[in-house]
Amino acid sequence: MTIADQQLRVDSTVDSLEAVTKLASSGLFSEYVVYERPDDCVFAAGVIGRIQLDTNEIRTMWNGESWRKEWSGSPAAVLDEAFATLPTEDTNAYGWIGFEFCAYSHGAAARLGHTQPLAHLIVPRIEVRFTDGGFTIVGGDATEQRSVFDLLATEPPRVPATGTIDIRTDPTAYRERVASAVAEIEQDLYQKVIISRRVDIDFEVDMAATYRLARPHNNPSRSFLLRLGGVEVAGFSPEIVASVDSAGCVTSEPLAGTRAFGRGSELDLAARTDLESDPKEIVEHAVSVRTSLAEIQTVTEPGTAVVSDFMEVVERGSVQHLASTVRGQLSPCRSHWDAFDALFPSVTASGIPKEPSIDAIFRLDGPARGLYSGAVVALTTGHSLDAALVLRAIYQEDGQAWLRSGAGIIAQSVPDREFEETCEKLGSIAKYVVRRTNASATGQDRP
Repeated sequence: MTIADQQLRVDSTVDSLEAVTKLASSGLFSEYVVYERPDDCVFAAGVIGRIQLDTNEIRTMWNGESWRKEWSGSPAAVLDEAFATLPTEDTNAYGWIGFEFCAYSHGAAARLGHTQPLAHLIVPRIEVRFTDGGFTIVGGDATEQRSVFDLLATEPPRVPATGTIDIRTDPTAYRERVASAVAEIEQDLYQKVIISRRVDIDFEVDMAATYRLARPHNNPSRSFLLRLGGVEVAGFSPEIVASVDSAGCVTSEPLAGTRAFGRGSELDLAARTDLESDPKEIVEHAVSVRTSLAEIQTVTEPGTAVVSDFMEVVERGSVQHLASTVRGQLSPCRSHWDAFDALFPSVTASGIPKEPSIDAIFRLDGPARGLYSGAVVALTTGHSLDAALVLRAIYQEDGQAWLRSGAGIIAQSVPDREFEETCEKLGSIAKYVVRRTNASATGQDRP
């Protein structure tokens, strides 16, 4: 085992979940992103480059030098342009994009706050990439790499006890807001809208321990754990918003239609049968797939967009969903950011048609969503992009933690049932939330 060319490969069996939570809670790094896909998991930390976008300006930093400017137009195009100014040909980037990013493409920019954060992405100084055969440390110097290696060789910390969260309280008048949305749908203002509710947590959360405890109980399409600029999020995404691979294949995975899962084989089967035969859930899923297909066709080669695995049932933690996959070949005149912009926000977290349903979200959904129903993004060399929908997540900022969940509202929706659906989804996280016992462990970015 040698360190060479800023890369260290270790061939040994490693539990990637334990490993990334050790790194996140170690205090070695003040900012980091964990991003897990089906075949790999990466811990990205330290910052050599940063791009932050809000409603007023874009701020860019590279290797200690920073600059800022006002912007206009499409935020996706602005991010694309910003990355083009950085020497990132052989580097990756990770971060988040908030729901409010969509306002500019869907006629709702006037509803944004004066300094609403829209996106925060970093180019990391060091990455630890985990595969079945071991892990690779890329970047950093020899001392940093050795510190990471030594840390991963230690015993995993004991996971503390979880706190208690009452997910059935409803201070947000959720049922009343659902009824308002149904009334607007009956007036033909839109066909579908996702209305959500926030559940505040009355203690500070150990995010890394929560991620470690909850991950085995969820079956996500992607999972993530991040701390950037004071914002902490841990989540288990049920679907991707958009994925663009190095060959230009664009993929989206709309989920719509939900029932509880994990209550025993007999109850789970009964819930699945009900899900597959419920007209409301079938209609909700079909219109979501149709919208995703139409969106992907705007950025792909004619005739290449197809739907596969139509209305399959997938299990995601405490719930099961109807799921489909939509794919197409990216047009040569379009970029990976164009594909993201066409598909964001996910139709399953916004509504149909998007413009009036997004306007309804700004009117009916309470406080700004921020990361909820936004995306955690991994950008890799070769212009590939992978964006996980931020649902089934826990959030923390300035010592305040919260959960948030929603349901798709259509004309046939019943407020009590939609409230129950939010409880089913919140159950994927709520029972695994760990109280922070050492609030001073904020990380120092030191080897």
